[in-house]
Amino acid sequence: MAQSVTLILIMAVAVLAPLLAYVTARWLSVPLVIFEIVLGILIGPDVLGWAHTGEVIDVLSQLGLAMLIFLAGYEIRFDEIRGDTLSRSVWAWLAALALGLGAGLLLAHGGGFDKGVYIGTALTSTALGAILPMLRDSGDLGGRFGTVTMAMGSVGEFGPIIAMALLLSGRAPARSAAVLIAFAVLSAAAVFWAMRPKPPWFAEVIAKTLHSSAQFAVRLVALMLVAMLGLAQAMGLDVLLGAFAAGVITRLVLHGAAPDSSEAVLSKVEAIGFGFLVPLFFVVTGIQFDLEALLAGGRELLLLPLFLLLFLLVRGLPIWLLAPRDLGRRDRGALVLFGATALPLVVAITTLGVEDGQLDAGEAAALVGAGMVSVLIFPLLALRLRGRTAGGGERRAGAESW
Repeated sequence: MAQSVTLILIMAVAVLAPLLAYVTARWLSVPLVIFEIVLGILIGPDVLGWAHTGEVIDVLSQLGLAMLIFLAGYEIRFDEIRGDTLSRSVWAWLAALALGLGAGLLLAHGGGFDKGVYIGTALTSTALGAILPMLRDSGDLGGRFGTVTMAMGSVGEFGPIIAMALLLSGRAPARSAAVLIAFAVLSAAAVFWAMRPKPPWFAEVIAKTLHSSAQFAVRLVALMLVAMLGLAQAMGLDVLLGAFAAGVITRLVLHGAAPDSSEAVLSKVEAIGFGFLVPLFFVVTGIQFDLEALLAGGRELLLLPLFLLLFLLVRGLPIWLLAPRDLGRRDRGALVLFGATALPLVVAITTLGVEDGQLDAGEAAALVGAGMVSVLIFPLLALRLRGRTAGGGERRAGAESW
């Protein structure tokens, strides 16, 4: 009974959150995920005490996390980010990883290597899904700045997942690398299949069942997701890696085999994800958020502004140094702010860290709290730095140089 009440409350919050985002957008553009987490905190044990998690809610939350990472993988357009831009993005992230692991081990406070890895990888992530709508609304997504931001953000989502698979498997580094290579080979085989021309009937079945109860394409997407999750789990890798790979493969399949139907299929998958599973994950994150530990006035409260600063230094400094030379100083500053915006993967990584017993709830709350602040202020500062607004268009001239 308690689980049913909690699920009803979660879905009520999921409905209320976009309404609040719509109302506040007149004065301030607040990302939807902020409302979902904050409202989850409000109904959770530390405030009103109305909602409590259990086995059923936890399973649905894990499905939401998998769907979130799947959609992140689907967003990445490797055909648009290549050459020097991709190379600089990879090197910037590797430099961030070195800085992040160093900071993580220092902040692990005697917690060991694994704890340092959880903290360090969280510091290297970028909330691509949060900044893409703002870039789209400001008219920057299709330009040079948007391409570079997409590259930096894509690597900032892909890199931490790879790092966790390598560093947190519990195996020796050489064996971890071998297992990861084996997974990459199997994923490459799936990509090869995805890119091969499909028979005409394949696209016809997708089109004909798109608005029927058969929903062939949606069922195929679900199969690819669970198959890659199962493969990753069978090989002892983090399931997030499987979800991410499934998103990349799905994009190749749909755009290659049924380009005319791909957007419609994606809208259906997004409806399942963003309409049910993903908001459930974020609301549950809020319910499990240890607000009491964060506000107790101890180390955890001090960690929040420190983590926020580290997002800028760890992720932002390498981006500033390795950004393409053709970007002006204002654009480079905005790129740093966008790149240092981090929340969804921070939530995912800290959730896994708490489940594995490597992070305590207070430290996880400090990291998630810093991510929430970053999503709230960094993109807005970036748009202001470029002389733009989230609604699109220039605010003033001379935005390309500083």
